[in-house]
Amino acid sequence: MRALMAALLTAGLWAGGCMSAAAQPLELSVSPILVIDQERLFSESRLGERISSEIEAASDTLAAENRRIEAELVAEELSLTERRSSLPPEEFRALADAFDAKVQRLRAEQDEKERALQARGEADRQAFLNSIVPVLGAIAGERGAVAILDRRAVFLSADRIDVTDEAIRRLNAAIDQQDRSLPHEDAIPSDGATEPIPPTESSPPAEGPAPDAASPAEAD
Repeated sequence: MRALMAALLTAGLWAGGCMSAAAQPLELSVSPILVIDQERLFSESRLGERISSEIEAASDTLAAENRRIEAELVAEELSLTERRSSLPPEEFRALADAFDAKVQRLRAEQDEKERALQARGEADRQAFLNSIVPVLGAIAGERGAVAILDRRAVFLSADRIDVTDEAIRRLNAAIDQQDRSLPHEDAIPSDGATEPIPPTESSPPAEGPAPDAASPAEAD
């Protein structure tokens, strides 16, 4: 995804492909200050939707992995508990300690995957914001603006200086043009941050790491 955003920046689509001079409104609202709704720009633009879809798919995969690990640990714990009466205390204690160590290792691994996924989401969001700078810069130049502020940081503003819809339209136009210039399978290259995730329907956020399995040894 970051590779796609970089391609959009370097391809020069922002200035030439998003909005031609002939297509611009005859009268633009001139203002030294403009506002934009960053959340809407991210959630309603096709680029933001793609980023969200990829993160949701990765979250769904991690959640499924957590559920699988949890089920395996529960089954292993049950098996070990059932064998307790037939094992010498020293052997059972060794098996229980090994099981505890395995639970701790798996918990640490899943926690690390969760942190990596969160970091990926934050990095992709920041890359998105960086990639829209040319779009906002073009709009600011056309409107004679010296600054574009996040709408959440503005106490009161006129609707005519909100350029969110225009930014979404231009960003989508750039994405459409970039998609037409790339083979379909290369349109959204993997950034290598996580293992490739096959396309899926949007899914709920990932569940937390697999819950701690109770150690059979704790029954002593």
